[in-house]
Amino acid sequence: MTGDGTRTTASATARTPAASAPPERSGAPTRAWRNRLLVVGIVLAALNLRPAITSFGALLEEVRDGLGMSGSVAGLLTSLPALCFAVFGVTAPRLARRFGPGAVVCAGMAAIATGLLVRPFVGTTAAFLLTSGLALAGIAVSNVLMPVIVKRWFPDRVGSMTGLYSMALALGTASAAAITVPVTDALGGDWQAGLAVWAALAAAAVLPWLPFVRKRGVTSGEGVPESPQRDGQAQGESAGQAPVLRITRSRTAWALAVFFGLQATAAYITMGWMAQIFRDAGVPAGRAGLLLAVTMVMGVPLAFVIPRLAARLPRQGPIVLALGVSGLIGYAGLYFAPAAGAWAWAVLLGVANCAFPLALTMVGMRARTGGGVAQLSAFAQSTGYLISIPGPLLVGVLYQHSGGWGLPIALMAGLMVPQMIVGVVAGRDRTVEDEAAG
Repeated sequence: MTGDGTRTTASATARTPAASAPPERSGAPTRAWRNRLLVVGIVLAALNLRPAITSFGALLEEVRDGLGMSGSVAGLLTSLPALCFAVFGVTAPRLARRFGPGAVVCAGMAAIATGLLVRPFVGTTAAFLLTSGLALAGIAVSNVLMPVIVKRWFPDRVGSMTGLYSMALALGTASAAAITVPVTDALGGDWQAGLAVWAALAAAAVLPWLPFVRKRGVTSGEGVPESPQRDGQAQGESAGQAPVLRITRSRTAWALAVFFGLQATAAYITMGWMAQIFRDAGVPAGRAGLLLAVTMVMGVPLAFVIPRLAARLPRQGPIVLALGVSGLIGYAGLYFAPAAGAWAWAVLLGVANCAFPLALTMVGMRARTGGGVAQLSAFAQSTGYLISIPGPLLVGVLYQHSGGWGLPIALMAGLMVPQMIVGVVAGRDRTVEDEAAG
């Protein structure tokens, strides 16, 4: 009897893996297909995170003339991205817990498409601001959730995946800067059509996120295989049961937020005003757009290389300093010889703008858990974008009242120094969980 029972149990045990093998084999292709679709979705989403801004920057003079804007109002428009990113970005973790990150990003892409399609035709500055805000709200929530999605779906490839979507983001930024003016010319010089065409790219980005709309958590079902402990933790996070960090007690979180804010200040001043700086120096409009595109396109290769390099280093301070020095040299050249050395200054400022993918990489490295990354990403980006709001607006005011670019460029160069200091602090080998607990 005992022997038969033993043999029966052993037989059942032997049959169990075989019986469960077909579901595993059928589930593996599904997971692989979902992961590939997610990569496509991440890339398409990243392509749409800046054209709303750089397409406007390339046609700033035409939009000002068409809507009757002053320099100060144009400065307000260049500050609007930072304001929207701060206001709407902080809501992203809560929305993701309630609806799922996939649904939030999908809705964000739809908001971008709607805003970009409608805003050129509204006819008034106030309505242009509102519809731009709709597009920027979609960008804001997607900005915050990208590091979270990468950390949870690709925890062993944070550097390479961050590099991939940072590279796509830079490509979208540069493309909008480079081809908006030629496309507008091809459409008969109609700046409204030149801005509206970018809605098509955002509409295309909605599609790969549709299968993820019903997923409440990025770890459930089709993510990377999770250990029971990790899976339980992720479920707790998605249910809102994970312990909330006292993120404001972390010096690293504050340093990262200030670093994020100062690099965003430089980036949005560049995207909003650099083409105009070159045009005022006598550079034709088409070439000024290409120079802005060169600045943006520098992020395509470097946004892939820098996160991978940063992920291999315990401290990211040396990278911060190298980027900062490039920015200082670029601003000095823009001050003394904006037209003569335009291509060199565009390249150097493009290198300096790669502080953005570095900041995103450090967000993923300065927290141990998906929940920690979500809280750190929301805090650093929302606080950082609040810090960056006055910069582009102040540049517009200084430009209008000083009658030139000397003071605005001096301001940009001066802000690079504290950016380097806080970047070194943010690049230390620490985690916010340890500092918040302490």
